Amino acid sequence: MSAKFSPTLQISDLNDYIAPSQACIVSLKGTTTAKKQETAQNQVVISPSVKQLNTEPVKISLKDCLACSGCITSAETVMLEKQSLEEFLTNIKDGKDVIVSLSPQSRASLATHFGLSPSQVFGKLTTFLKSLGVKAVFDTSCSRDLSLIESCNEFVARYKQKQSLPMISSACPGWICYSEKTLGSYILPYISSVKSPQQTMGATIKNHICQRMGFRPENVYHVTIMMCYDKKLEASRDDFLFPLDSNGETRNEAENPMVAEVDSVLTSGEVLELIQRNSVDFKALADSPLDRLLTNVDEHGRLYGVSGGSGGYADTIYRHAAKVLTGKEIEGPLHFEPKRKNSDFCELNLDVEVEGEKIVLKFALCYGFRNLQNVVRQIKMGKCDYHYLEIMACPSGCLNGGGQIKPKEGQSGKELIQALESAYMENVVVTSPFENLLVKRLYDEWLEQPGSEKAKKHMHTQYHPMVKNITSQLHNW
Repeated sequence: MSAKFSPTLQISDLNDYIAPSQACIVSLKGTTTAKKQETAQNQVVISPSVKQLNTEPVKISLKDCLACSGCITSAETVMLEKQSLEEFLTNIKDGKDVIVSLSPQSRASLATHFGLSPSQVFGKLTTFLKSLGVKAVFDTSCSRDLSLIESCNEFVARYKQKQSLPMISSACPGWICYSEKTLGSYILPYISSVKSPQQTMGATIKNHICQRMGFRPENVYHVTIMMCYDKKLEASRDDFLFPLDSNGETRNEAENPMVAEVDSVLTSGEVLELIQRNSVDFKALADSPLDRLLTNVDEHGRLYGVSGGSGGYADTIYRHAAKVLTGKEIEGPLHFEPKRKNSDFCELNLDVEVEGEKIVLKFALCYGFRNLQNVVRQIKMGKCDYHYLEIMACPSGCLNGGGQIKPKEGQSGKELIQALESAYMENVVVTSPFENLLVKRLYDEWLEQPGSEKAKKHMHTQYHPMVKNITSQLHNW
């Protein structure tokens, strides 16, 4: 495996979920001595002093997951055999049509590490990946615009019907995993049904774009480059498998094998490892032209998209809701105010009267486990008055994902986050997703319109309460 998995697993701090120092909870079976601690969830944790038996590591699949919510803390400890650099390279060697989709957060991580701009990283990474045999490199900022438009449509419908509010963002797989395995059915109806940009990109490539490129869906191997190890778990969900026939039309599973929207996920750190493994002078690489079929790049070669290191969900939906519900066009940047000096919990309100009707919009950004838990308690008690919540499991949001490149020697985590925030929107033009011509074309050619039956089929999903079930006895991962 290319990822650096911990031989001894622990939870050192339950304040927040994803952090480089944290790892997954495992069974105490197979240990000779262990110091036991009871966590807030009454889970047993192995301390760093645990002595493991001399046994062979057990390979597990996603279906063997302990369902302990430890993967919310650090999913990098889950050994997913098909989510590795080796599998990626093997599929290229085997003649698969490999397509890569790059997230803007990973682009920023590589840009910060190499001291380049995001557009330079995109061009050089395209050169590097195509030299390995990759057929195309796309930009998930495009599919993010698609997810945002569907989310805007869903929020306005819920607000008008006064149904299932607050609506909660669904882009963070750590939050989704925690909700399904820990919170149960009382919280799931509030979560947006829209797939994350990773999965909307996968659905678009496998169901529509690959045919335009002359590829058969069953021969396409789609890889995403993401900021978070939990994205590997998301890609492996059964909900994101579908049957295809040779013409790319969906059929029932009995007649045809299942195809994944996303076949593999590589983190920013794993891509850096791949570059280093090949002894490539990344900064010296030429910049290749970007693949424009699903990439947010304008006629001048500039990248474009929404602002916001976690996808800009609250920002975009707030602007759209204000325009549709009140006729108010909001210009310029939005200023979410920290609540009680907490930079990971910020809110923004709009209170206007339209034709005698009072319209109130109360939005919030909620990052990290502690804030997440507080909001969940409010919802459970019926005391949450927000209309929309952008929830992310990581403190500081997606730019701080567990799969990002780690700080350099002498660099603090705070300094790295500040550098990532600066690099994220460098030379990126801020535009509304509703103005994205690529997305408009996808609706015209394929999805018809936001919220249509086709859009619901391909761009939306469902969530399921999960019963904890240990299917494998794990001694050491």
